[in-house]
Amino acid sequence: MDLEFPELLSAGRRTLIADAAKRMDAEYGEDFLGLVLSGSAGRGLDTHLSDLDVLVILTAEVASSPRAPSLHTAELELIPLSLEHLETVAGFGSAQYGYRWTYAWAPTLLDRTGGRITHAIERQTKLGHDESMFILIDHSRLDGWINLVYRALKSARDGNDFEAALDGGESIHLFLDVIFALEGQVRPYNKYLRWVLRNHPLAGWPAEALLSLLPRFGAGDPAALRYALEHLQKLCAEFGDREDQRALQAVFDGWAPAEYDVLRG
Repeated sequence: MDLEFPELLSAGRRTLIADAAKRMDAEYGEDFLGLVLSGSAGRGLDTHLSDLDVLVILTAEVASSPRAPSLHTAELELIPLSLEHLETVAGFGSAQYGYRWTYAWAPTLLDRTGGRITHAIERQTKLGHDESMFILIDHSRLDGWINLVYRALKSARDGNDFEAALDGGESIHLFLDVIFALEGQVRPYNKYLRWVLRNHPLAGWPAEALLSLLPRFGAGDPAALRYALEHLQKLCAEFGDREDQRALQAVFDGWAPAEYDVLRG
């Protein structure tokens, strides 16, 4: 059984996974379909305190049975999943959506399905075009972010710096939803945000510029918020086809009347 390990994984951890794989191969045989390494170790960010999060892909019958592997030690956690579960893509806003980034850039160590596991992993972490628009428009992520920017800028204008910082900070999670949706990616967990931006940079946002911008949101910095608003509007004008661009522009146009001039300084 040939396992494909990421280069940065230590010899000791490779042995730990290989031994577990041999045991599962002996116990489950053809019901044992593959392995995926998630968590910090799968992305080369593990420390001596990190355990190994190994997704064990099994047939549905075994994955849902008491026979499924169950192990959680300080060194290794085995997480049983059926192939069908892995191939089911949860929609934004559903209870399972938050798990999709678990699979992002998680190396497949073993795939006995002719590539179905690898394909499913990639699909989980990518947003289809319709999914992106659903997040941006139907779930009002873009409009919601502009709303918080507006509130922060009004507070800053009125000298209420504390309130501006609260709204600016609250806007960050919506902003991240938006910029990753525009790139067709599931937003990463905060723990991995810097790693993603530096190792898999977004086309529209240089990593260090974006990372320096976010704390300024949290401080309610008007210049940072207005810059992000202007830059984001340009990116939306380049997204998708003309119908999509019109739909996104309509969101910005909704904030165009005179009473919203604080958005433009």
